[in-house]
Amino acid sequence: MERAPKYIIGIIIVILLRLLPHPPNVEPITATLMPFAKKWGILSGAVFGVLTVLVFDVITRSIGPWSLFTAGAYALLGIFAGLYFSRVDGSRTHYVMFAVIGTLFYDAVTGLTVGPLFFDQPFMSALVGQIPFTLYHLAGNVVLAVVLSPLIERWLIQNPKLDTSHIFWALRLGSNTK
Repeated sequence: MERAPKYIIGIIIVILLRLLPHPPNVEPITATLMPFAKKWGILSGAVFGVLTVLVFDVITRSIGPWSLFTAGAYALLGIFAGLYFSRVDGSRTHYVMFAVIGTLFYDAVTGLTVGPLFFDQPFMSALVGQIPFTLYHLAGNVVLAVVLSPLIERWLIQNPKLDTSHIFWALRLGSNTK
C-alpha cells in the first residue's frame, strides 16, 4: 500500500507516453519497469508489467487474447529484471544492458508467436517482419533506458514524498490548517 502512488504515477507515465505519436514498437514499459524491479524485486516488476499492459489495453479498448499474452511476457520481463538488478547496480550501463536483452527476449516471445498463433501468420513471415520492429524496439528501449529509467528511479521510486504515508500525513496536515 505504501507504494501505491508510485505504481499509479508509473502507470500514468507509461500510458501518456504510449499515447504520444511514436515509431512502431517504441514503448516505455521496459524502461519504467526496470527501476520498480530494481527497488522492490521480481514481484514488483511482474505486477507493474501486467498492470501497465492491461490498463492501457482497457483504456484504449484494444484488449484481446494478445493482451494476456503480452502481459505475461512483461510479467516474465519484470521477474528477469528483478533477478538481474538484485545482482547489479542501477547504472545507465546496466539499464541499457537489460533493455537490450529484455527487448530481444520480449520480441522473440511475442513477435514470433502472436501472429502465428492468433492471426494464422506464417512463422517465416513473422520472423522477417519482426526484424524492423525489433530494431525500432531496441533503439527506443536503449534511449529510454539511458534517459527515462534513471529519472523514474530518482524522481519517482526514491522520492519519499510519494509514499502513501507521506501523502496522507501531508493531506492531514493540510486539513488541520483550515
